[in-house]
Amino acid sequence: MGRLFVVQLEGKIYSCKHCKTHLAVYEDIISKSFHCKHGKAYLFNKVSNVTIGETEDRMMMTGKHTVADIFCVSCGSIVGWRYETAHEKSQKYKEGKSVLERFKISGPDGSNYWVSSHGRHIGGSDADDS
Repeated sequence: MGRLFVVQLEGKIYSCKHCKTHLAVYEDIISKSFHCKHGKAYLFNKVSNVTIGETEDRMMMTGKHTVADIFCVSCGSIVGWRYETAHEKSQKYKEGKSVLERFKISGPDGSNYWVSSHGRHIGGSDADDS
């Protein structure tokens, strides 16, 4: 394995909750109204310090998409997914964008989301969530 280069971001930063590696900045959020099996997820225009897994077709709430899981480059934890292809015309805006699962990242203020053993959100939020 080669040398690991990690980009240090500036501003309001979202980071891996396991190793604190910077993943994205607040200004790159496109939408906070995405959902995953652990609760909330945010669509970002750009993410950093991730590796991209194998692509696969998945049937999601908004139709069929070709996606790839994304992993923290430092610790290897899965942190979300990247939209490679949207098969529905109305969903094309997602192509090339990434979703970070809120449960798997720390917010700019260091906050985390917590999920109970029953899969329900029980605490944690960003100060700017509305």
